[in-house]
Amino acid sequence: MKTKKKEIIVGSLVGLASSLAHSQSSVMLYGEIDNGLHYQTNVGGGKAIYMDSLDGIDGSRWGLIGKEDLGGGFKAIFTLESGINVNNGQFAQGGTAFGRQAFVGLSSDAYGSLTAGRQYDMVWYFPEFLAGSAAVGDLPGGHPGDLDNVGNSVRFNNSVRYMSPDFHGFSFGAEYSLGGIPGDFTSTSGYSIGAGYTHGPLQIGAAFDYFKHPTSTPGSGWFTAYASGFNLLANSLNSAYQVAQAYQDAVVAATYTIGNAAISASYSNVQYANLGLSFRNGTAVFNNYDIGLSYRITPAFSVGVMYDYMNARGVTTAQGNIVGNQHYNQAAFLVDYLLSKRTDVYFSGGWQRASGTSSTGAPAVADIGGSGDSSNNHQMIYRLAIRHKF
Repeated sequence: MKTKKKEIIVGSLVGLASSLAHSQSSVMLYGEIDNGLHYQTNVGGGKAIYMDSLDGIDGSRWGLIGKEDLGGGFKAIFTLESGINVNNGQFAQGGTAFGRQAFVGLSSDAYGSLTAGRQYDMVWYFPEFLAGSAAVGDLPGGHPGDLDNVGNSVRFNNSVRYMSPDFHGFSFGAEYSLGGIPGDFTSTSGYSIGAGYTHGPLQIGAAFDYFKHPTSTPGSGWFTAYASGFNLLANSLNSAYQVAQAYQDAVVAATYTIGNAAISASYSNVQYANLGLSFRNGTAVFNNYDIGLSYRITPAFSVGVMYDYMNARGVTTAQGNIVGNQHYNQAAFLVDYLLSKRTDVYFSGGWQRASGTSSTGAPAVADIGGSGDSSNNHQMIYRLAIRHKF
């Protein structure tokens, strides 16, 4: 679900430079506060009840979108967007100040846009909101470990991105993240491409991400693009694959709307390649399938359900053992009620069961949406929350 953006004149924003307060320039202030009570089983061998504002349907954030008319159909644009941990006042995204987005560039209705900074990948722009998991939201509908980034765990740092205009329902985009270390300019670099098509009730989206040497120092690389050093390879699902020399992710999703109902589905293929001598230079492969259904019962009341299945092809260690042959089954639901156009309350829940052997060689454990290792192979998460958009 996309956040609603409220456009206001620059002069009404106290503290903004007066040089921006022209009739051709504007800033859009927007945001969302999504805070709720989480109940989670099998955390450290027990149950956990805690407040959470990060793992809701969209995740709490605030941002500014600015534009200036340059003439000839061109505009200068920028976006600054920060995740918020409402319960302690800290930044989200591993403590990164503008961890969601921070970029500047040029746009044209005729030619598209070219921007540079910290940006979403093409998975976010094209297939993410069409996947079955979108019928429920982030947690508890997140794919196991969020390996395919459909839960939007990571962004591209130091990136240049082009987004096309709409061509009769078809659009596309491409993005390149500059890396480089002394002697190897392409190290820690990556790219993302994607496309989407809308025709009547049908929407289709696809994207492909690739990163070379995805594990690096804090603040760079694909898995470590957080200032705090937060690492998306921290859990047993994929933690042994930190030695991977390349990461790639292909996602395709589609939604078909029938009256008040929408059926969604997605498929993703994730690969950790060139795992080195410890894994005989093998490749770990994950395949994820999901399907979801959302239905608006009344203008204010809607429900959603989803089912997800992921399997992983095992890899052979230098000692001849096969690890990583994992299987995950997951189901989730959402009940949402609008109190107004900008405020809603919702209740969601999910269950996951894992089987097989994790990347570390130990028995596989549950990991809903990258929330962390369960203390055994199954887990439940429930969330009761209020959400306000501005």
